Amino acid sequence: MPMSAKQIEAALLSAFPDAEVAITDLAGDGDHYAAKITASAFKGKTRVQQHKMVYEALEGRMGGELHALSLQTSPKD
Repeated sequence: MPMSAKQIEAALLSAFPDAEVAITDLAGDGDHYAAKITASAFKGKTRVQQHKMVYEALEGRMGGELHALSLQTSPKD
């Protein structure tokens, strides 16, 4: 069963409590999402490191419950 936008948001907020998270269902199928995440945990990290942190927060669901996730991350000031 695919992850819902609310489940993705909850997982990200659990890992990054001060984050601002916006999830968009790109295809209307509950399987292709875009996420915009701003979090202080990203400060001083490269974009690759930030994305890796997001994938770790999703606890291995990428490629299984979550088919596609387009990421836009940035550090919170």
